[in-house]
Amino acid sequence: MLLTLLRCKIHGAIVTQANRDYVGSITIDRDLLTQSGLLANEKVLVVDINNGVRFETYVIVGAAGTGIIGINGAAAHLVKPGEKLIIMAFAMLTPEEAASHEAKVLIVDGFNKAVKTFCLSGNNT
Repeated sequence: MLLTLLRCKIHGAIVTQANRDYVGSITIDRDLLTQSGLLANEKVLVVDINNGVRFETYVIVGAAGTGIIGINGAAAHLVKPGEKLIIMAFAMLTPEEAASHEAKVLIVDGFNKAVKTFCLSGNNT
């Protein structure tokens, strides 16, 4: 049996652009990818904190240091620049792996710069 657990997330990311004419995906600043642990082409769940909309897409790498969070393709109809997002990736783990798994969380400021990083343990009681 495999369990699906949060692997990593970026919390509070601000949408900097929405491009409906692109073929799809979410563009994320390379620095944020490195700091959060997200990977290029990885499937992510995106939640708009402003309106509750949720959608899945995949990550493409944006230029480092730009703070870019770009919503591309059809999903650009769901969010607007300036809105705040949570971007999450999940992993399928065995129960043994899940017992010691910690999810990495990256909190960003209004300029999409990391201000805090921590891990969530499944052992929080």
